[in-house]
Amino acid sequence: MTKVKSLADLKKMKDQFQSKVDLREKGEDPESRVQLKVAMATCGIASGAKAVMEFFIDELEKRNIDAVVTQTGCMGYCYAEPTVEVKLPDQDPVVFGYVDNKKADEIIEKYIKNGELVDGIIPVNYDTIDNK
Repeated sequence: MTKVKSLADLKKMKDQFQSKVDLREKGEDPESRVQLKVAMATCGIASGAKAVMEFFIDELEKRNIDAVVTQTGCMGYCYAEPTVEVKLPDQDPVVFGYVDNKKADEIIEKYIKNGELVDGIIPVNYDTIDNK
């Protein structure tokens, strides 16, 4: 266990634990919240997905949007990395490709806040078990 040597160390530990608690609490009823999954396979990370995920986490909190941001593995869209799946409550998920911080900001402002579709949607090219 890390030793606490200053008030700054204590605050850092509190923030780390608080983020874990927040995720656990939000995970109890994810369907009522905006859900974002950032593809963090090797190709996504190499294309900047880590910075995009951090941007979403920071900006959604700043804008008081109740959301759960998690990482996922490969979504199969390596050509369009970084990719982000966004699921609004009671709607089907939408996958956005080529997401950088500018596109992430547009997704938050237009799609998440207002439900407006924005450029960069990767069309669904598969059937789910429910469609068969």
